[in-house]
Amino acid sequence: MNKKLLLTALFAFHFSLFTSHAQGFDNLPDPIEDVNKVVDNTPDSIAKALMSRPKPGSTRQGSNPVMFLVGNSTMRNGTLGNGNNGQWGWGYYFPKYFDAKKISVENQALGGMSTRTFYTDLWPAIRQALKPGDWVIVSIGHNDNGEFFDQRRARAVIPGVDMDTCYVGFNQRTQRQDTVYSYGSYLRRYISEIRDKGANPILMSLTPRDAYDERTGKIVRKPQTEWAAYIAAVEGVPFVDLNERSGAKLDSYSPWKEKYHFLGDKIHTSKFGAEMNARSAAEGLWESHAPQLRPLQQMMQNVPLAVKPVKREKGKPVVFFTGDSTVKNADKEDDGMWGWASQAQTVFDESKITLFNAARAGRSTRSFLREGLWDEVYNSLQPGDFVTIQFGHNDICPITDQKARGVIPGSQDTLHVYKMDNGTYEVVYSFGWYLKKFIDDVREKGATPILVSLTPRNEWPGGRVERRDGSYGKWYREVVAETGVEFVDLHNISADFLDKKFAVKQLPQDKEKAKAKIAELKEKAGAKYFKQDHTHTSKLGAQMNAQSFAKGLRQNKSELAKYLKK
Repeated sequence: MNKKLLLTALFAFHFSLFTSHAQGFDNLPDPIEDVNKVVDNTPDSIAKALMSRPKPGSTRQGSNPVMFLVGNSTMRNGTLGNGNNGQWGWGYYFPKYFDAKKISVENQALGGMSTRTFYTDLWPAIRQALKPGDWVIVSIGHNDNGEFFDQRRARAVIPGVDMDTCYVGFNQRTQRQDTVYSYGSYLRRYISEIRDKGANPILMSLTPRDAYDERTGKIVRKPQTEWAAYIAAVEGVPFVDLNERSGAKLDSYSPWKEKYHFLGDKIHTSKFGAEMNARSAAEGLWESHAPQLRPLQQMMQNVPLAVKPVKREKGKPVVFFTGDSTVKNADKEDDGMWGWASQAQTVFDESKITLFNAARAGRSTRSFLREGLWDEVYNSLQPGDFVTIQFGHNDICPITDQKARGVIPGSQDTLHVYKMDNGTYEVVYSFGWYLKKFIDDVREKGATPILVSLTPRNEWPGGRVERRDGSYGKWYREVVAETGVEFVDLHNISADFLDKKFAVKQLPQDKEKAKAKIAELKEKAGAKYFKQDHTHTSKLGAQMNAQSFAKGLRQNKSELAKYLKK
């Protein structure tokens, strides 16, 4: 029999509170701050929700099942869920782990919802859309504290899993008498009603927040985890401990890396955090031994980590070269364009080390990361490996155009939310921030990062080859000063070589003659060391840059220099 629980007794129970500082973003609705001092950028507007969220069941393809996601802003951030505030929910990235030809994934989550308000306001339409064979993931609870019957939210639930407790009062938001049940009671209701429709319930614990347990020095684990795990065990429902899976990943990161998985406050995730949580959720399903999940696992894809096809040999480390077309080009025809890492075998002893050129033409730090090229390197790393990091030629390009590879100039940890020309939103960071991310990732894996300055161009202002020490060179050195990373200044080593070959001490006073002399220098240098334009090198030019890299390693007395040819 239900028993009323005294309100004063409920207030004696408390969740862990945390503070955050709301970050200003463009084009946001008026923020609402909850009892945790977290700003939820989504007003509780069901009208807006219905316009932005798909109509439940509308994505169904023929007789295929649908997976419905039940959650809050950590699963779907912003009323539109499109990242226009720089924050993303993990539900946006979850569909990539399922074969769309076999199942559709509908993100029905909405920011600001609690276990209770989702059940009363949004769940009825989903319940009506359920069909036998469908799947429902319930991962909700961040907003379950606060006041029971206030005017603005009225979303709190009774902590715990007790079936025999409730609280009755007048709900100012709905203007009617209301009954509040325990967290566990609401989960039981979801489970029961999902099963009544012949569908399959899955419980997941909450995403972790940016808060550390002072006793352990690790990310705080949420109490709802134990409650959801208990309900799942009692009801015989598959359970994925998302809180623990993602929390363990955050614990393994550097403090700097852990921080950028959140954005704006201590609950809502950046793209990095949302992608991490989506992967944790997928891995939890994929690795589960629950027999109920076998049909779902047959519909999953992309769960194994993407890696580079490097052929490892026992006792030999691998050096991964990352960068753009100056590092890896067509690299085929003797009279064609070549990247210098294609000629790494001219300076390295391949009996001692394995060379793997992971660079890609046309990429910047930003696009190399966004396209997953960096993650393939990161996933492939083993302790003792080396990674060269050399970008810049494509980084100061337009930020919002189709190629989407421009970055914010500088080395400081700056960011901005940009609306791309195709209508999507992306958080773009500074050139130095991307370099620092790469450096930090490599060190996390026990490998050695080496920052390499960009190759010089075939430009000859003042009769000497162009030096970009006031921009890229300055940013490289600032990153080196901040991180202590090993730095090979290939830019100036190769520039010194070219100046020795072609530079003139002084140009003619006559402007036309000076212009002609510069053109002559450019033609002479281009005939030997460059190909087709002022950036890309010939095979000889690629070999020159490889030699410059080797020279820099020797000057540094680098650990990698041990693997150079004698």
